[in-house]
Amino acid sequence: MIIKQVNEYPNGYTAITEIDGKHADMLLNFGILKLRKEQIWKDSKHLERAWILIKGSVEFSWQGNREHGKRYSCFDENPIVLHVPADVPVKIKALENSELGMESCENESAFSSRLYKQEDIDCNVFGAETLNETSIRTVRTVFDGVVAPESNMVLGEVINHPGKWSSYPPHDHPQPEIYHYRFFPEQGFGISLLGDKPYYVKNCYTSLISPDITHSQVAAAGYAMYYIWMIPHLADDRWLPTTRYFVKDHEWLLEPGVKIWPEKKYSDNL
Repeated sequence: MIIKQVNEYPNGYTAITEIDGKHADMLLNFGILKLRKEQIWKDSKHLERAWILIKGSVEFSWQGNREHGKRYSCFDENPIVLHVPADVPVKIKALENSELGMESCENESAFSSRLYKQEDIDCNVFGAETLNETSIRTVRTVFDGVVAPESNMVLGEVINHPGKWSSYPPHDHPQPEIYHYRFFPEQGFGISLLGDKPYYVKNCYTSLISPDITHSQVAAAGYAMYYIWMIPHLADDRWLPTTRYFVKDHEWLLEPGVKIWPEKKYSDNL
């Protein structure tokens, strides 16, 4: 399912999914927090929460800590993320007009709050030097079941290089997943494949991926496609980097040194 956002998000918090409301089957609260310069946002909900700075400059305050985060390009810079357990009071002050993604879920576990700075983020280029780089993408994992075993959710970013694929080869997993998109330039677009159905995605759209639905996507040529990806852990099945079940017809694309056309000739199969 694709959630379309036609205009810019309004100031304040815009809920996209809600664990006790719309799209509750995603098992996560997710929304966009937009703040004007000097505006302050406070939160102390009984939920595990994470704020990812998409763009702007903010001051995070929590448990006696105060840290400044600045990010002008989600395409060119790693994110800054504040991750806290339930009941921890958080204050976010916008030092400039700013925009953040907010993810939260139920979690009774106590764990240490953490501010992930840009230098803390694991950033990798996947798909290089294989498949003629048709699925090359930049992957930034903020935290997952390995990095934050006490968390009930996963958070990261992907950038599809222009004209390239990601979430590839097509795969699925038992957990639902949310993708939230941005494009550079902003008039860009891409295609999100959910099962056997293609969906047009544009700037600020959100894709809701149901459990066990295969998914992959492609950015239009000339346009970089960024998306935040979020996954809730299941009580009996935590998501790990290995929790990807590839479509059998396409598993051959994962073989070391695999060749595709034009290096692999049609006549090679005769």
